[in-house]
Amino acid sequence: MRLPRFFTKKRGHRRTDSHAWGSFAEGLFYALLVGAGVVFGLLLVTGAVTYAPADPDSVVLQRGYEWWMWLLTLLMPVALLAFGGSGLVRVVRTWGKSQEHRAAASRTVILEGLAGPSAGAASRPAIPSCDNLENSPGIVLRYRLPLESPENWSLVGFGLFALLWNAVVVVLAVGVGADLIGGTTDWLLIGLLVPFVVVGVVGVALFVRSLVLSTSVGPTHVEISDHPLVPGRRYDVRLGQGGAHLFRSIDLGLEMEETATFRQGTDTRTQRIVVRRVPVSGWQLVQPVPGGIFEARVPLTIPADAMHSFSSENNAVQWRIVVRAQPDRWPEFIRVFPVVVIPVKAAGAGAFPESVEAMG
Repeated sequence: MRLPRFFTKKRGHRRTDSHAWGSFAEGLFYALLVGAGVVFGLLLVTGAVTYAPADPDSVVLQRGYEWWMWLLTLLMPVALLAFGGSGLVRVVRTWGKSQEHRAAASRTVILEGLAGPSAGAASRPAIPSCDNLENSPGIVLRYRLPLESPENWSLVGFGLFALLWNAVVVVLAVGVGADLIGGTTDWLLIGLLVPFVVVGVVGVALFVRSLVLSTSVGPTHVEISDHPLVPGRRYDVRLGQGGAHLFRSIDLGLEMEETATFRQGTDTRTQRIVVRRVPVSGWQLVQPVPGGIFEARVPLTIPADAMHSFSSENNAVQWRIVVRAQPDRWPEFIRVFPVVVIPVKAAGAGAFPESVEAMG
């Protein structure tokens, strides 16, 4: 009889030993997180006693904390309970199921979500859908393209980090302040508070910098005369750039980005690379009208030999309209507007509405 091993070699998603022991250890980890959250929360709620320094024999049974103070105090145990509880639910749902079983179940959910495709989607199973790109009408041209920029996610990420981290800082600061008022000094807690405050200040500074940059340069809008795009055809593109400052340069271009997802050892990696750039137009020393925006309407010709958009589980080819701008007093920013390029045969077969060329 071979004894079970707790530490086993891992090959990709597969273990060389019992899957049950691995699931048990994972469930035990999440259960410990839930237990830590419960114990921590109970200690915070019921484990503290306050007394008056002038009269140590009198115990204060009720504190004057507001609701927001309790919210900040319970933030850590609630996070432990949420993370540990969700992990336990996932372990219970996948207990005794192989990787193949779980993969088949996930594929079934995906296929159910794809039930009832449109007539155009049935003839182009590997071409991305255009629904989310054609649901907003433009002011001048037919469609207004959605913005897909990493700057927005960076702003949200910095904001969430600054909020959660400084909530912990406030809880620690309240504890230090209560000790100082009570006549005691907890040097360990003060030493722990100092680096937390430094990180919190840096987080707030990064968030404010991203917010100021996002609001100072103004919004960017791109409209297009028709969509999806077909190789060899020409379209009208309208660019609108807001802002109250001088722009040293604004460049508009078309790019094709290739994405590949592959496995390197036991890690899954995704690599992106721009394989083709098509300059469309550029402007120098642009000063938007105060209270208005800089507007320009230019023709865009899709190269006749352009590869159509493509999307699969491990590979993708994506086209996008890219705006690069260099403000006078701010760093350069890039804003991306995705588009879909379809094959010429698909457009001729009537799977998509035939594109209307821009008026010369």
